[in-house]
Amino acid sequence: MMRCPFCKKAAHVRTSRYLSDNVKQSYHQCVDVFCSATFRTVESIDEVIHQPAKKEVPEPAPVAPLARPLLDRARSSVRH
Repeated sequence: MMRCPFCKKAAHVRTSRYLSDNVKQSYHQCVDVFCSATFRTVESIDEVIHQPAKKEVPEPAPVAPLARPLLDRARSSVRH
């Protein structure tokens, strides 16, 4: 939100577009119906104060093969 340069009331963004990765152009309109000024601004990144930490992806642990269950065929509930 910006303030209207004429009446100093709030001005809301109506539309915007990126001119580059670090520069955005916005069109604002004053919320005061008696002023209703429309103006354009340019917003840019001036300085990066802190970059995000880089995530280290852990290497997956080796997975042991699954042991096949032993079947007790003598006591099986399924009779042939």
